[in-house]
Amino acid sequence: MLIVHVQIEVKPEHVDAFKVASADNSRNSLMEPGIARFDVLQQQDDPTKFVLVEIYTTEDAPAAHKQTDHYKRWAATVAPMMAAPRTGLKYSKLFPQDGTP
Repeated sequence: MLIVHVQIEVKPEHVDAFKVASADNSRNSLMEPGIARFDVLQQQDDPTKFVLVEIYTTEDAPAAHKQTDHYKRWAATVAPMMAAPRTGLKYSKLFPQDGTP
């Protein structure tokens, strides 16, 4: 299992459009066989900052995700909305070990 946190800062005038595009990407991503969760989080004290929490069931699922039409559409749509390049951190799940995401 691979967990990725993608941190994104959006230009203030694009927050609503970013949320719409990211909701579409999340809904479609959850239909992929290699994705267990795909959460879109907005920071409470700074609504221009977001974290995507992507939980993949296999190591190759992120590469497969990036080949989907919905990911490519999302990436092209939100690129001009970003105030800075997005960053991603990869994590491994340690606990609980009962198989739940």
